[in-house]
Order: sequence, then structure tokens, then C-alpha cells
Amino acid sequence: MQRIDHIRLMARYNSWMNERLYAAACTLPDEALSAERGAFFGSILGTLNHLLVADRIWLGRYRAHPANFRALQTLAELQTPTRLDQPMAADIRELATLRKQLDSCIEALAAEMGEEQLDQPLSYHNTKGVAAQKHFFALLTHLFNHQTHHRGQATTLLAQAGVDVGVTDLLALIPDEP
Repeated sequence: MQRIDHIRLMARYNSWMNERLYAAACTLPDEALSAERGAFFGSILGTLNHLLVADRIWLGRYRAHPANFRALQTLAELQTPTRLDQPMAADIRELATLRKQLDSCIEALAAEMGEEQLDQPLSYHNTKGVAAQKHFFALLTHLFNHQTHHRGQATTLLAQAGVDVGVTDLLALIPDEP
């Protein structure tokens, strides 16, 4: 599998998992979603919000890529967070709308980019203002790994609240070889 095909698979998996995660979360009342559960970002809602915040920050950084990806132009209308726990929506329904927007953006980005763009370095500043220049493919891999990490926490929190998310494995989307 080419690296670009892997990125496209991960973008598809990201959307698929987020749909499942949000569908499960939306079965709980707002109070249960906001309840402190001892996770890195406190609650189920806090964890889902953090994922949205981090994706928004990284996608904003990706706008500096020399390829000037069209898929990222839609980000200009979205708020740019300044903190990793900054609330991006009032409730799960608003957060789900933003999540769908970002997932569409990620899938469009993956569809637009080519293999040759994966090896270009990307210069950016972290949330503390520290400059960095890193390999773009590695940064894309980080985006998806970070999502998987915190979605694992969210599925655990949902399970503790009595909600089964169902199948979460990437394996479910990997096609069989002929």
C-alpha cells in the first residue's frame, strides 16, 4: 500500500469512527456527557472537544504546506482554538456538527494530496509559540494517532457510562486482498 493510500484509509477510518462515537455519545443526556470522569480532559464531552480542538489546530498548521491545499480553505470560517481544552461548542449536537465539518475537510485533504507532497517539510509554531519544522507524512500520522489515542479514552468513558460503541478496529475498513 502506498503511503497516500494509507492516509486516505486513515481519513476514512477517522470519519467512520467519529460517526460511531458521536452516535453513541448522543444517546446520553447532556449531564452524563459533561460529568467529570477522571479522564485527561475530564468528561466524555471534554474528550471529544479536545479531539476537535487538536484537529483544528493541526489542520490550521497544514495550511502552511507549500501545496496550498484547497480542502483547507474552509477552515478560515472556523474558530482557531488557543488552548487544548478550549470549548468549541455548547453541547454534543453543536460539537457533532463541527466534527462532521472537520472530518469532511480531512477526507477532502487526503483525496487532494499526492504522494510527492508527503515528503515536504512543514514549518509551524506550537501552541506555546515554539517554531518547528517536521516531515509532513509524520505529522499526518501524528494527527491520526492522536485521534485514535483519545477516541480510545472516549470509548472507555462511554462503556463506563453503559454505552457500547461497537466495533472500533481499523481492520473493519481494510479490504480483503484478491
